[in-house]
Amino acid sequence: MINADRYNPSESKRVLTHLSRVWVLCLKSRFGIHLTFTIGRLIKKGLIHLKAVIQRVTRASVTVDGERVSAIENGLLILLGVAQGDTERDAQVLADKIANLRIFSDSDDKMNLSLLTTNGAALVVSQFTLCANCSHGRRPDFFGAAKPDPANELYEYFCKRIKEAGVTDVQKGIFGADMKVELLNDGPVTIIIESGDLKK
Repeated sequence: MINADRYNPSESKRVLTHLSRVWVLCLKSRFGIHLTFTIGRLIKKGLIHLKAVIQRVTRASVTVDGERVSAIENGLLILLGVAQGDTERDAQVLADKIANLRIFSDSDDKMNLSLLTTNGAALVVSQFTLCANCSHGRRPDFFGAAKPDPANELYEYFCKRIKEAGVTDVQKGIFGADMKVELLNDGPVTIIIESGDLKK
């Protein structure tokens, strides 16, 4: 049993999230009730945020049905997970942060340059599995992920926003497709960023 008194105020929302999920699973298991509640009805808006896994690459590409649909060299592969309740503001602050994040090496081999200053490219791939909840059982649930239509809209807005931030070459995967993603990670450098951790 979770004792909420052990958590400080900043953690209380996540405790509520966990308890809500456990409650739903218990109802399903004990009573056989097929609940249609979404995470948005169980927890307050904004507990799960737009998430990006960014990888510095020398090359990356996306293949669908045996056909290469996009490819970049020297830039960032961005895996984007859109959660319920995410807004255009979340996409904006995340895109601006990634475009200006200094994770490329300068002449002294120090991380001091950004995607903008290196004129690097971005390959953005939508990945709802970043919203997985693995806290209970062996099979993750994806109730926290946004529905396909709003997720696609925010994915497209993110791509538009990162281009407006100054990234001239922005490539995309195909939303909802079975994609094969290949990359050569440079470093390796891999960073996870959530919009909720950024100032808005």
